[in-house]
Amino acid sequence: MAMQHQDLPAPEKLSQHHCVPCEGGVAPLTRAEFSVYLPQVNEWRVVNDHELEREVVFKNFKEAITFINQVAEIAESEGHHPDLFLHDYKKVKLTLSTHAIDGLSVNDFVLAVKINELLT
Repeated sequence: MAMQHQDLPAPEKLSQHHCVPCEGGVAPLTRAEFSVYLPQVNEWRVVNDHELEREVVFKNFKEAITFINQVAEIAESEGHHPDLFLHDYKKVKLTLSTHAIDGLSVNDFVLAVKINELLT
């Protein structure tokens, strides 16, 4: 069952929430709807109200790859997958959006919070 906007989790509980399947059929979140989640993902940049983006710089290539593998584990368990781009041997750029609705859903914020937890 696809997530409906009335199912939006409380912002303070976002880290305990799980991604839910999104098959489309709902509009992407508007800035007014997703702005309540922004304080929890302040390391992420909202791009054109369409996607979340973050770049992380590691000490070396091995740390960057370890992080990518950790993100992959979370993404698989949540059933929601970011775009990952490793560049300059130690920089990882992550982009989150929900392709089925061509924009942002709660899933993007849930995954961003869980990725942030890897970095604390």
